[in-house]
Amino acid sequence: MHFVIMGCGRVGSTLARTLGRSGHDVAVIDSDASAFRRLGTSFDGQTVTGIGFDRRTLVAAGIKEAYAFAAVSSGDNSNILAARVARETFGVEHVAARIYDPQRAMVYQRLGIPTVATVRWTADQMIQRLLPQGAVPELTDPSGKIVIAEVPMAEPWIGRRMTDIEEQTGSRIAYVTRLGEGTLPRADMMIQQGDLVHLAVPRDDLARVERLCDQPPAAH
Repeated sequence: MHFVIMGCGRVGSTLARTLGRSGHDVAVIDSDASAFRRLGTSFDGQTVTGIGFDRRTLVAAGIKEAYAFAAVSSGDNSNILAARVARETFGVEHVAARIYDPQRAMVYQRLGIPTVATVRWTADQMIQRLLPQGAVPELTDPSGKIVIAEVPMAEPWIGRRMTDIEEQTGSRIAYVTRLGEGTLPRADMMIQQGDLVHLAVPRDDLARVERLCDQPPAAH
């Protein structure tokens, strides 16, 4: 798959190298060409010098073919603007933005763009918001058989009942992060844009559950 990353600081370069080592095509955008040195000599992806929210720059980086876009520059405004251009102008479904201000991050969650506040950032957290099967276990029981993992939900799940997830996957919802706050799901609770769903799943069944959540739910 093709990924576009805006920002080649420590976060962006780490993310680019991680995705590249996993066999994905990666394009990195930065306004400072010298920043690409952080990628190292083994990086064989594309580098594009320019402003990350400029449409021509994004097109040069292959945004039209991109599966996902990550905005991880040092500026909140630039990151959210680029993320919105990627999603709203080019239709990239899997978008994530790094936000320094956690309070502002909550506002951007309402716009339907998953955000990662700097104090919480890890490569795993960013990747699980971009990859179709990017769930990273958050908790494992002592036997190692059951995990709680944040599992990305495909767009068509929005508006469906939380209970539909359990019925169609056989998993259990441990909790939901909505607008930056954790909450226990109610029977009548609907899936909203920006919700982060944390499922309790047998470890051996996690890949199957991820695949089901990454595709439209079955009809009622």
